[in-house]
Amino acid sequence: IRRPPRSTLSSSSAASDVYKRQIIMIEMMYDVKDRVAVVTGSSRGIGKQCALAFAEAGAKMVLNYVSNKEAAEITAEEIEGLGGEAIVVQADVKDFESCLALGEEAIAKFGKIDFLVNNAGINRDITFSRMSQEEWQEVIDTNLGALFNMSKACVPHMRDNNFGSIVSISSIIGETGNIGQSNYAATKSGMYGFTKSLARELAKDNIRVNTVSPGFVETDMLATVPADLLAGIKDEIPLGRFGYPDEVALAVLYLCSTAGSWITGSNISMNGGHNML
Repeated sequence: IRRPPRSTLSSSSAASDVYKRQIIMIEMMYDVKDRVAVVTGSSRGIGKQCALAFAEAGAKMVLNYVSNKEAAEITAEEIEGLGGEAIVVQADVKDFESCLALGEEAIAKFGKIDFLVNNAGINRDITFSRMSQEEWQEVIDTNLGALFNMSKACVPHMRDNNFGSIVSISSIIGETGNIGQSNYAATKSGMYGFTKSLARELAKDNIRVNTVSPGFVETDMLATVPADLLAGIKDEIPLGRFGYPDEVALAVLYLCSTAGSWITGSNISMNGGHNML
């Protein structure tokens, strides 16, 4: 951190106080020690990196998977290797009762829930004319229905402590739309309305609600895109590369940290300049 000259600090006590406060805030920026974070879909990709980032910053972790138990347990082992604590809970986020059970397991283990990261999601890419009702509904239920289910599971416990932060992982596709992704785009765009509404409702309970909208990030989902299409997409990104899951994770951690304490009902759009709002 570059500190201003001593003479600058001594010339104004008010300026000095502001500077000292900035230093404290910087030190606390990623400090979530002893907080409890629930991250859905945390066995791989962005969800896994979110879990590792929160754990490294001191949070106790509730990891979630739907089918890949082994991968979730590997993430838990990595967290324990960092000196952290984690439990692994199987839950299908599109199932309401399953989400309630996840919340209760978190409370039984840690006694509270401070943060919820709605990360779990799927895509079923196909043009609208060929899309079946099942392909539409599965994406809606998993990507958007999960926000309702998991918020119902976690918000009452946040209210009990008059504290909480919810961050949902949206997408550049929710901002721009895309051919063959009308189902996916609808869910990611729908997150914004849900988030802003919930942010207004829960502000009185000191619970903040935000979204992060990554562009194209190097995950398993991106790996399914044909190489020629990937090359074309990369050419459209001013920074000339795809994002990394840990970059998204740090943005999520920021929103849950003390440094993000005046941010609610907002979206962080991070895409290498691919979509400049």
